[in-house]
Amino acid sequence: MATTSEPADRLTAFGNQLVDVHLWLREELARLRSGLDAFLSGAGDRPRELRAHCLAFCSALTRHHTAEDGGVFPALAEAHPELRPVLDELARDHVQVEEILVRLQALLDGLPAAPDAPLGTEEARRVSGELDGLIALVESHFTYEEKKLVAALNGLAVPLPEDFALRELTGR
Repeated sequence: MATTSEPADRLTAFGNQLVDVHLWLREELARLRSGLDAFLSGAGDRPRELRAHCLAFCSALTRHHTAEDGGVFPALAEAHPELRPVLDELARDHVQVEEILVRLQALLDGLPAAPDAPLGTEEARRVSGELDGLIALVESHFTYEEKKLVAALNGLAVPLPEDFALRELTGR
């Protein structure tokens, strides 16, 4: 597992990196929602582009959560045992998020391939509903995580997985 530089060498505290990643993921999720809305109204991306954007977003979010579960949360639990219940709850959220991502990707994969192919009302409702559920869960999760972990992360003195910050994607 690749890790970041030593804590004394880092330019941004880990808690601030968490907020930066969450901001970027929120922006990407908003773009995905916008793209889906445009597609459903007949004015937006073809299903192929929509699926590709969803896959890229889903992959980035999964990488971030995997880094948290595999490296960040154990480091925090070791340094701050009082956070274990919070970390357990956040890890359960990760499972729920992943389940929604899988369902959403499957629904998007099932969209008609032709840009002018009709999309059924039920199909559109299911895709939109899954995305709305994902947005609600992710926003709640991010807000709770930031409230509970930023200060502890900023004081953490161990290297963390590179995927935690998603630097090559966020540019932050």
